[in-house]
Amino acid sequence: MRLKDKVAVITGAANGIGKAAAEVFLQQGAKVAIVDFDLEAGKQFETSLLEQGYDVLFIQVNVADPSSVKLMVEQVIDKYNKIDILINNAGITRDAMLVKMKEEDFNQVLDVNLKGVFHCTQAVVPHMIAQGYGKIINTSSVSGVYGNVGQTNYAATKAAVVGMTKTWAKEFGRKGINVNAVAPGFTKTSMVEKMPEKVLNQMESIVSLQRLGNPTDIANAYLFLASDESSYITGHVLHVDGGIMM
Repeated sequence: MRLKDKVAVITGAANGIGKAAAEVFLQQGAKVAIVDFDLEAGKQFETSLLEQGYDVLFIQVNVADPSSVKLMVEQVIDKYNKIDILINNAGITRDAMLVKMKEEDFNQVLDVNLKGVFHCTQAVVPHMIAQGYGKIINTSSVSGVYGNVGQTNYAATKAAVVGMTKTWAKEFGRKGINVNAVAPGFTKTSMVEKMPEKVLNQMESIVSLQRLGNPTDIANAYLFLASDESSYITGHVLHVDGGIMM
């Protein structure tokens, strides 16, 4: 097993890509803290996994609130005594054209997608430094690389995540910590699947592989960067987008 006895914290893990990542990591021997704001979905997922014999812990967290994040980290350390892997996967969208975008929506996306990554990493990294080992994987997006109409707030956060990833790779490399990012393309999450069929077809048409990604496609990229197979990779942004960015 590629993650045997590793302890992973995955944010936004009750649904979508984060949920797929939790399943993949558990199958590879990890112990997983399922971190999400969605209490009902999180508890249901935890119950299902416990019934399958996996070692999991669900914690409801608001990643935009540093005190909530700090308490989460304390709970994980109390249960598992360490954190080896942090997947900063939690994210939201509040899309609108710039001239119609509300400041409230702009700030909310920054609070979750950008400050949430900052809060979680700042709370977890001291434990990784103490043990001389850690894998941090941040979630960017193709929108953060080439921009996207109606996503001023979202694209800004995902571009900023790249900058933080490279900065932290330089800060923590000598501490035995790898910091990388994954930039997903159009992926079949519940949010995307609610779009009109015409829009989905248009999205597929600009992908070289002519299909949308599955959450497991992204989860497998997380797995590679979280495993020892990627021990000499840091400060990298791995595009998992079916060939949009070439």
